Amino acid sequence: MKIKGVVLRAREEFVRDHFGDDAWQRVLDELPKEDRELLQENLLAARWYPFGIGERVDKAIVDTLGNGSNRIFEDIGAKSAERNLTMEHRTFLTPGDPQAFLKKAGIIYKFYYDTGYREYEDTGPTSGVLTTYEAETYSVPDCLTVIGWYREALKMCGATEIRIVEEECRAKGGACCRYRLEWQV
Repeated sequence: MKIKGVVLRAREEFVRDHFGDDAWQRVLDELPKEDRELLQENLLAARWYPFGIGERVDKAIVDTLGNGSNRIFEDIGAKSAERNLTMEHRTFLTPGDPQAFLKKAGIIYKFYYDTGYREYEDTGPTSGVLTTYEAETYSVPDCLTVIGWYREALKMCGATEIRIVEEECRAKGGACCRYRLEWQV
């Protein structure tokens, strides 16, 4: 499985913005030489990169900056949504209509991952379920970035009091990654 460079770039930007340029260098120093070289060259948002490099970057971020906690990835996901949904992916936003935005989840997924798919089912006027199927690789940090990304995206669509709970996770032995979403408007 591969991920778009925009995913890796969001992590780099988050680290630089919140911890400084030297913190990104400390993260890079934790990586194998091949990963460092790849990330230090021109990191292209639209280029596909091996999912494994993302996993290693995530581990380095947790070890170097997150005090061993994966929760930092919700913040990284939110920063990614803020950046991408105000720039290259802004056409996905539907201000005032979170349900319409969430119904695009399958299309949005293909912009970030090259295998698997994501479905959305509304369960009420202000609730629904996102489910990711058949992703070849997965990780707890990646799932947390999904939570942060969708929380921020829903805010950008006008939702408030957003609650997202991952009910099932492949990284924790589940058959899929399933997120239950609730919000107010």
